[in-house]
Amino acid sequence: MDVRKVAHLARIHLSDEEAETFQGQFEQILHYVEQLNQIDVEGIEPTAHAAAVFDVIRDDVALSEHQLSQDEALRNAPATAHDQIKMPKVVE
Repeated sequence: MDVRKVAHLARIHLSDEEAETFQGQFEQILHYVEQLNQIDVEGIEPTAHAAAVFDVIRDDVALSEHQLSQDEALRNAPATAHDQIKMPKVVE
């Protein structure tokens, strides 16, 4: 495969020296991929990670000592309207 064609598709300009260097590297990478394609993976289950990944999830429980009352929350807001926090308009 021609590295200049790939560079053109990626909209990357390569100098002549870069093209020569990358062409050799590109061929080495493709050769390595060919070696990987020869490995027998029959019976091996596909995975997304090399090691098992487990989520550590805690219960979603509100802690009363960390809750603000509506009045406390509104008191900290820079602007309020109709018992709600007033936000600046972000859409024109």
